[in-house]
Amino acid sequence: MSTESDRGQKDASTLSLREAAQLLSDEGLGVHEAEILLASAIQRCELHADVMRWATEQWDGRHLPGNINGRQTRIERADFDAWRSSRAAG
Repeated sequence: MSTESDRGQKDASTLSLREAAQLLSDEGLGVHEAEILLASAIQRCELHADVMRWATEQWDGRHLPGNINGRQTRIERADFDAWRSSRAAG
């Protein structure tokens, strides 16, 4: 899945895991706490994502479940919104 147009701009229909976490932080979660929540949902196949993983020696910063790279993992906005709605309902 391409997240960049020919001009190098991000596709508005996708979010990085970190961007999605920032949206969840508006609900009172810390950004890292939200990143962990999203990474866990991805690991449990509750949230579809184009996952990029770190090799253990590549880590910079705080770790996420499954060595998921929060900057390069992409989530379709529609998938994020559906997951967020199901989370709020349940």
